[in-house]
Amino acid sequence: MDVSIFGDLHEGTLADRMGIQFLEVTAERVVGRMPVEGNTQPYGLLHGGASAVLAETLGSVGAAVHAGPERIAVGIELNATHHRSATSGYVTGVATRLHGGRTLATYDIEITDEQGRRVCTSRLTCMLRDR
Repeated sequence: MDVSIFGDLHEGTLADRMGIQFLEVTAERVVGRMPVEGNTQPYGLLHGGASAVLAETLGSVGAAVHAGPERIAVGIELNATHHRSATSGYVTGVATRLHGGRTLATYDIEITDEQGRRVCTSRLTCMLRDR
């Protein structure tokens, strides 16, 4: 799928303000990255909330693609475990579909630093609704 459309759709949103870039988008897998700079807490570490935003964004995009153009995906549960900090560069998230049904879609999201070390593990469940 042409990922450039997702940059246009997210213009002016939280994902845009946080610098999230989409690298791969399908219903089964969404890959994106986000800069650490500008998304830190006062100690210079990647903010845990920023990791949660990246995870929910990637999983929601996958769920929206799964749902199709006549439906919307709305996050109803997100959990995140923070394993280590990141202080510079980019973090990359990979959202992999665990379940894709008619009313719910669930994604496992792994966020890693530029050295491939796991920063955060998340799971997102979205409710799929008619527009």
